Amino acid sequence: MLIFCFQAFSVFSQHATVSGRITDSQNRPLELVTIAISGQPGGTTTSADGRYSLQIPASRPVKIVITLLGYETDSLLLNLAPGIKETKDRTLKQKAVVLNSLVIEDRQLRSTNLNRINPRVVSALPSAGSGVESLIKTMPGVVSNNELSSQYSVRGGNYDENLIYVNDIEIYKPFLVHASQQEGLSFLNSDLVSSILFSAGGFDAKYGDRLSSTLDIRYKHPRAFAASATGSLLGTNVHVEGASDDTRFTYLVGARYKTIQYLLNSMETKGSYKPVFLDLQSLLSYNLNEHLELSLLTYLSSNTFTVIPESRETNFGTLFEPLRLTMFFDGRESDKYKSMMSAITLTDKPNKNLQVKWITSAYRSIEQESYDIQAQYWINLLSNKASEGDSIEVIEAKGYGEYITHARNKLDMTVMNMENRYSWVHERSFMQWGVKYQKEIFHDKLKEWYMVDSAQYILPYNPGVPGDSGNQASLYLKSSTKSSADLNSNRYTAFVQNTWDLDGDSTRLAFTIGARLHYWDFNKQLLFSPRATLSYKPNWKKDIMFRLSSGMYYQPPFYRELHTASDTTIRNVKAQESIHFVLGSDWNFTAWHRPFKFVSEVYYKILRNLDPYEVDNVRIQYMGANNSKGYAVGIDMKVNGEFVKGVESWASLSVMRTREDILDDSVMRYYNAAGKLIRKGITTDNVAVDSSVYYPGYFPRPTDQLVTFGMFFQDYLPSNPSYKMNVGIFFGTGLPTGAPGTQLYTHTVRMSPYRRVDIGLAKQIIGPDALHPHSGFFKNFKNLWFTFEILNLLQVSNTVSYNWVRDFNGNQYSVPNYLTPRQINIRLSAEL
Repeated sequence: MLIFCFQAFSVFSQHATVSGRITDSQNRPLELVTIAISGQPGGTTTSADGRYSLQIPASRPVKIVITLLGYETDSLLLNLAPGIKETKDRTLKQKAVVLNSLVIEDRQLRSTNLNRINPRVVSALPSAGSGVESLIKTMPGVVSNNELSSQYSVRGGNYDENLIYVNDIEIYKPFLVHASQQEGLSFLNSDLVSSILFSAGGFDAKYGDRLSSTLDIRYKHPRAFAASATGSLLGTNVHVEGASDDTRFTYLVGARYKTIQYLLNSMETKGSYKPVFLDLQSLLSYNLNEHLELSLLTYLSSNTFTVIPESRETNFGTLFEPLRLTMFFDGRESDKYKSMMSAITLTDKPNKNLQVKWITSAYRSIEQESYDIQAQYWINLLSNKASEGDSIEVIEAKGYGEYITHARNKLDMTVMNMENRYSWVHERSFMQWGVKYQKEIFHDKLKEWYMVDSAQYILPYNPGVPGDSGNQASLYLKSSTKSSADLNSNRYTAFVQNTWDLDGDSTRLAFTIGARLHYWDFNKQLLFSPRATLSYKPNWKKDIMFRLSSGMYYQPPFYRELHTASDTTIRNVKAQESIHFVLGSDWNFTAWHRPFKFVSEVYYKILRNLDPYEVDNVRIQYMGANNSKGYAVGIDMKVNGEFVKGVESWASLSVMRTREDILDDSVMRYYNAAGKLIRKGITTDNVAVDSSVYYPGYFPRPTDQLVTFGMFFQDYLPSNPSYKMNVGIFFGTGLPTGAPGTQLYTHTVRMSPYRRVDIGLAKQIIGPDALHPHSGFFKNFKNLWFTFEILNLLQVSNTVSYNWVRDFNGNQYSVPNYLTPRQINIRLSAEL
């Protein structure tokens, strides 16, 4: 501790500060401009209003390089005295588009598997869901078949396998949520974001222990006052930011209100919906001196969801056997998810080469689910001969049944941690290392059951004397969970990695190697994760870079993996393993005299010690045993650039296959005298004369999706750029599914493909391309936008899950649960 304190308050060298504003030739602020000291990694980027601030060494010449894709590179040569604060505003000229002079952005980032995403695009993307996550869903390798959810899977993984960081602090999500409409607001507030980095695999050792991906978010560091407000039919966002006159103190505050009642009222299940989602976040920072900065990140969230369902009517089946499910409900559901977090970060920059961070954070989540819902349903066969405009006639009743669902689930979760991180620059190497201690406390009490009575096949009625219970069948629950657990454990992690940057004659070679250690005292497992990335830019006429990444990635058990295990096996649940092999290329090129980038990655993942699971909507149900192995293989491609001059668009295409093999699964198969496999309800001769043991082998994982496509496209009227159009397009082939309670290898039936198009038509009322009021109420407005959105433009009925019901003969039907139909949203956004 004495050494830490000595480092924190020692002064190794003097610094000066250069700050200012970067604009284009029309005096419009430029965001995400990279400002860095020549020859050194790191640097900073401009905020939404084009402002920046950078500490530089004093009393010696320093060259500052300013770069932005599509603009000419600018530079400054400064020699400032210690403590001086110099203001330098710069205007960047749009680059004359010649291939050989294409600006290369962020060399350090390009040599990694991280992709930078422009956070300003979030506000332009039409979507029914959350901001940042909706943007991530358009990235290659990312899959999400649910516009109401912020969850996503990456390269064959599930929703739990993705890391999310905000300012180096790991972010958690509620665990008891079982349907997307209950999720509410995610942690990430797009109004507060300044930088988004995303990796779909092969990421560095400095990131934590998950199998699939990492999302690295940086919140803004304001240099001047700014504010924004957005209101729509789906909610309201407000944010304010600013700094003191000497910029030593900065503040960033955001509040959000979201309601999806408007969307839920359009779905097939009719009833009284009351979703109310609120959150408040703030980031306060203060420069104690020219080397030390103290920051406080706070978060408070309340997501409540109440529904009193009334009825539902769904048409399904085939052209030759059209069916209708009619349901009536009694009861209600009431869910509450409250989360809070606080994190203190002390950052010390004792000299130009060293940065030290101390991070202490605490996160708490209190979750409650309560529902008692009784449903009666009818399955009817419809006439397929009705003419257009005629009502559809019911010609036969095929089934009737009832079911009751009940739950009283509670979870109180607390995660506290302390972390120390270092970064050190020396000539052509950049080293990072750190240690972390984490305390986890879980208290849960789960009571949940599901009872079905379908046409007397579960609860047969035995005639007898009224009140004579001896004649009645005993109660049978189709599924039941009753458990309580108290878990108090400690985790210890450490990492180290180094990057060597070797430049030759017009070539560049970068090599990153690192490793992680992880120990959890609950299951006594020690994990070692080596990881490495090699990037090479050859001396070619084309600006292309190649990357090769590999490493071991572990996912130690957390709450969701443990709560399904029994008391006797819970400590035997171990970390799941994945070995990544990723080969990629990054090509900057010019088309139509405009800049473009094409990125592709081919990957193969060896999966070991997997914990098999089922997915229902957004709930993941693990089996609680590491008894499976598997693989994932695929290719991801993305092209982005100025398809329309001056605005960025992109398209992503992924092809993927993932399989697993449960090592100890087998089933007895019985054959009749004719040698045919006996299938109840299908074969007539069900007398077994022979049998054999069947081993299923490899079968599709729940996230196996062969082809996915995502696109974000922007356009505007050339004669009047204040009129814009934004389009989001999503496509994914069907996921495997199967009846609940059956073996996973039988889940080979494919859901219908996910297809969705969202379009937004926007008009800039105030801004660079519109009016410039110099007096009155609107004189301080930088931008004012009105947007008209059509969500699910093509009116596609996308399936999120299935409701499984039986008819009078015991035949089981999968009735699709559809997502939102076509809806209209209007939005008004203002920036000060």
